[in-house]
Amino acid sequence: MDRSEPTSEPGIAERAIDTASDVSRTIGEVSAGLRVATGRLSDAIKYARRPGQPLGVMSAIARESPLCSLFVAFLLGIAVARRR
Repeated sequence: MDRSEPTSEPGIAERAIDTASDVSRTIGEVSAGLRVATGRLSDAIKYARRPGQPLGVMSAIARESPLCSLFVAFLLGIAVARRR
């Protein structure tokens, strides 16, 4: 009888499981990084919306004269689009 000895190389199933666990670990690390970045961005936006800060001032101006603010935003959009 010819018996084949077991090979030391992993089979397709083992490689697929290893690859899936590596991908899962990578996705977990990326999502954790995104959560940290989102938290930092949220904190920065909260800070910038306080009275006297840039977003707070822009919000106040937009509340006082929304059509003027829309017009200025439109003109800035045209200026940026023409540069490209």
